[in-house]
Amino acid sequence: MSLQQMRYMLTIAETGSLVAASRVLSISQPSLSEAVSVVERELGFSVFTRGNTGATPTKEGLEFLGRARRVVQQMDNLERRYGGNQPEGIRFAVSSHHFTFVERAFLDVMQQVYAGRYDLMLNETQTQQIIEDVANCESDMGVMYLSRSNEGAVGRLLERNKLEFFELFEAVPHVLVRCGHPLASCESVSLEDLLPYPQLSFVQGSYESAAFSEEPLWAPSAKTVKVSDRGFATSFMLHSDAYTITSGIYPEFLQRGAITAVPIRSGERMHIGYVLPRGLGLSPLGELFVVAMKVYANAHN
Repeated sequence: MSLQQMRYMLTIAETGSLVAASRVLSISQPSLSEAVSVVERELGFSVFTRGNTGATPTKEGLEFLGRARRVVQQMDNLERRYGGNQPEGIRFAVSSHHFTFVERAFLDVMQQVYAGRYDLMLNETQTQQIIEDVANCESDMGVMYLSRSNEGAVGRLLERNKLEFFELFEAVPHVLVRCGHPLASCESVSLEDLLPYPQLSFVQGSYESAAFSEEPLWAPSAKTVKVSDRGFATSFMLHSDAYTITSGIYPEFLQRGAITAVPIRSGERMHIGYVLPRGLGLSPLGELFVVAMKVYANAHN
């Protein structure tokens, strides 16, 4: 299979139809259709389901397209580095739970990139989306946690998508509250202590279950607020008695010390780590990123 054939398949996936892809690629639709058939015969399965509404990747096709995208990106990087026609460029993408230390570590990596051209992405998103992004090679790696309550369901999803989880560190769940909150001065709290207050959690789309929640613990509060943006969650905590439950790795200099983390007495532990496609190692930027995350964890855990 040639690199050009892979580019054809990726363009079809991006445009959603052979007609649109043929225009982008400046080749005839019959020629493109024949190229797709040649690739599918070589692979032994259909990459797309084709119909009146366009071309939709099959389950096997999604996996193939993800791996083809990585190959094409690697070849583009090689051409930029050694082709002599363009300045060197760097691409690095991470999908993550809404962890503050991930943002800080990503910023550290960005400040170490000296290339004239780079394409960096940090996508704070849902558990299921992290897995999809890494499986489809949209992101180089994912950052998430496993615990007793979610390792079964999430572990099966990782296995199904041929991904591996590498633990970075262990953390005790904490509640984040504003410094003027009634619980802010407590040495520790129980889940029962949280019941009178509004609970903030991040939406998980079609996977709204405890197994896919970003929050490792859940108090059966009568007041709940679901958000998708960490900035809104922070603002909500600063202006109300709302709280959220997370790892507790929250640098004190953020929000000028206006938010504090209080440990929860539960016996639960968060195993925070990164996710990679099975058999693939970290890129040089990935290694820098992992080191930066460990630094923040050691300083604030």
